[in-house]
Amino acid sequence: MHSSLAVTIEVVPLGLAAVKFWTRKKSKRTAALKKKINPTRIPIEKKESVRWLENLKQSTQLLDHPGRCIHIGDRESDLYELFCAAQEIGTHFLIRTCVDRLAGDGDHTIADEMDEVAVKGLHRIEVRDSHGDPDQAVLEIRYRKIRVLPPIGKLKRYPALTLTVIHAEERGTPKNRKKIDWKLITDLPVSSRTDAIEKLEWYSLRWKIEVFHKILKSGCKAEESKLRTAQRLTNLISLFSIELAGLLDDDAQPFRPRRAATLALTATEIGVLDGLVNDKPKQARKRSRTI
Repeated sequence: MHSSLAVTIEVVPLGLAAVKFWTRKKSKRTAALKKKINPTRIPIEKKESVRWLENLKQSTQLLDHPGRCIHIGDRESDLYELFCAAQEIGTHFLIRTCVDRLAGDGDHTIADEMDEVAVKGLHRIEVRDSHGDPDQAVLEIRYRKIRVLPPIGKLKRYPALTLTVIHAEERGTPKNRKKIDWKLITDLPVSSRTDAIEKLEWYSLRWKIEVFHKILKSGCKAEESKLRTAQRLTNLISLFSIELAGLLDDDAQPFRPRRAATLALTATEIGVLDGLVNDKPKQARKRSRTI
């Protein structure tokens, strides 16, 4: 299941904007494949990663305002085909990049250009270490507009694009956690430290989809469902997904006072859950339910 969650810049989840289900006919181990073929020369339509393009198109069409949509993804979505698809549709993207692509006239890479960029500002953020204790990190911010070239094997199919690359690297070496080193690529304009920080904050909203999948697996135990057909499993996960979308605004507030369940669920949904989960005496159910 590959899902796209719509979230406002005020961190309000709106629900799923696109979902893609698929089944592998046989296991395809990437490491083994790379020994036989060059994956950059395979058309995106023949790869599983085409789901990123399909979800981008599906969610943009559903929201019906391409210019206001910003598609955020982790390093798995660092696909040149996605950049071109977004440009064709007229929508925007903000991706954590992991590919050091050719840049300029093709005689150097993105990394070569970014090595020449001076630090253009600092940004202090609150983080947690591996023990869950609060910590702070000071990020050095660099950004530059760069002419980016498609993979060599796809030069005839895709055009060069002018994109902005943002690097946010933590000063020093922190204890009890990994050093922060974000490399983002976007078609959005970045002309100041404030613009760059804004994009970093937008990228951090991507964590909502991680929480969504965590609840789906750990809370709903979707992977433990023993249904006889793929269609039945798809239907169950779809039902779970509808319910989870209304509960995500509480995931970042573990110490928030318990609130009425009616803020997130309808009376019918509460009744269904009461019928499925028999964890309270019947008399207690008459009281105000909380989440």
